[in-house]
Amino acid sequence: MSNEEAAPLILGESANHLPPEAQRVYDLGLALRAELERAIVGQKQVVELLLIALLSRGHSLLQGVPGLAKTLLVHSLADTTSCSFSRIQFTPDLLPTDITGSEVLEEDRTTGKRVRRFVQGPIFANLILADEINRTPPKTQAALLEAMQEGHVTVSGEPLDLPSPFLVFATQNPIEHEGTYPLPEAQLDRFMFLVDVGYPDETEEIAIVDRTTTAVSTLLEAKVTPDEILQLQDHCRSVPAGPEVVKLAVDLVRATRPSEEARSFVQDWVAWGAGPRASQFLVLGGKARALLNGRTAVSREDIRALAIPVLAHRVLLNFRAEAEGVRPADLIERLLDELDPPSVL
Repeated sequence: MSNEEAAPLILGESANHLPPEAQRVYDLGLALRAELERAIVGQKQVVELLLIALLSRGHSLLQGVPGLAKTLLVHSLADTTSCSFSRIQFTPDLLPTDITGSEVLEEDRTTGKRVRRFVQGPIFANLILADEINRTPPKTQAALLEAMQEGHVTVSGEPLDLPSPFLVFATQNPIEHEGTYPLPEAQLDRFMFLVDVGYPDETEEIAIVDRTTTAVSTLLEAKVTPDEILQLQDHCRSVPAGPEVVKLAVDLVRATRPSEEARSFVQDWVAWGAGPRASQFLVLGGKARALLNGRTAVSREDIRALAIPVLAHRVLLNFRAEAEGVRPADLIERLLDELDPPSVL
């Protein structure tokens, strides 16, 4: 693997060697990053993951304590992409119909008869912020799962299509567990990424305070339309991924499973490994990351960069791992170092 293939371009670097469609994605990535920086201080890796999810048609689970601009980030992404936005606050008393919508009876003024009319719920938007998703019961979570999986909701036995593009960005607080309903594995597996939203550093926090304590408001400019996003999503899937890249993704995912052939530390620490969807998301995400960084093919570095966001919520550790202080990220990094040592990149 040459350094030229693996190394991403930096923001603002020329990518004139790219084919027209790839150049379009690269230019859009630059424009969206620059526009989002007008509203969001720092969080560059989080922004990159959300842009990758957008191009890959992948849902994301944002994990972080309150007050780290998760809502602002998703709202700003909607503003810069001309997408409709809806925020759903998940609470213990939230009902499935509060998400999907419901039918109401109303009088037809021409006939005088009472007819049913469907009132759309907040799920009918391009970008959904499912705030504190783990605070609502499983029955309501299941309504969101259907929308994420099928791209439609069922009302009175009839499927109703959701807008395209359709992406869910869910949030959860990793610290508070009282009164929460942990997401089942089936729903966790629907999220392409688990995105850790961390605290800003000192310089970033000073900039945040300066920016938010003035009377100046930031109006973001749309850089792309929903129809254009659909076209770019289709183009993203056409990016080639070589056999060695696909094999690395598959080998990494298979290595997380505690079978008899697994590495000893995997058998010791893992209760449940990742499924095939993880391999798919690694390759799809790699394609989007390559385009956003000015390349026309997926590199092994793309797989390495996305391994933890794709796998961390899919690898369930056992009690022994917890007692020894092992995190999913630790196990994934160890597997990467064995399967694809950094020195060979």
